[in-house]
Amino acid sequence: RGLLAARSPLLALLLHLIAALERQIFDFLGYQWVPILANFLHIMAVILGIFGTIQYRSKYLIMYAVWLVLWVGWNAFIICFYLEVGHLSQDRDFIMTFNTSLHRSWWMENGPGCLVTPVMNSNLAPEDHHVITVTGCLLDYQYIEVVSSAMQIFLALFGFVYACYVSKVFLEEEDSFDFIGGFDSYGYQAPQKTSHLQLQPLYT
Repeated sequence: RGLLAARSPLLALLLHLIAALERQIFDFLGYQWVPILANFLHIMAVILGIFGTIQYRSKYLIMYAVWLVLWVGWNAFIICFYLEVGHLSQDRDFIMTFNTSLHRSWWMENGPGCLVTPVMNSNLAPEDHHVITVTGCLLDYQYIEVVSSAMQIFLALFGFVYACYVSKVFLEEEDSFDFIGGFDSYGYQAPQKTSHLQLQPLYT
């Protein structure tokens, strides 16, 4: 029963995987290479957690739980970055793109209600880039990114509790499992040697 109950939240892990894939797609569209790398590692960790659940591998679940701690820290950094907490600034392109391109969230131009207007012949645009103005957004892109990261943190916290619980159940099941005909100190007894007495006739 313990193993069956441990597998029941597997659907939540699949939801976690879908959320990670969705975020990876939008980061690809925005050419944000650092988040793309982090998302890739996260997707691998979620797959490892799913595999550990299906195959009863507690070590895999422990590795998944350790990664979730790092994942929460990364998403907390993303929230601080978009809200420009402290000395963080969205103008520092190298933080998200390894300084290979301009940092731009896909939601900046494609958010709900956003109207994009290109600015022609602008001297502010670097080479091979253009300047745009975005107006009418119902929700600014930075808040969409913050909500996305907050959802990832929520899923990660749930996944961490789940991984700890399931790995504990698996370890308890492994400790209590007794192989039939095994060689434990209580269930196995070595065969006893029987002595044979030689009978001799008695003479009176």
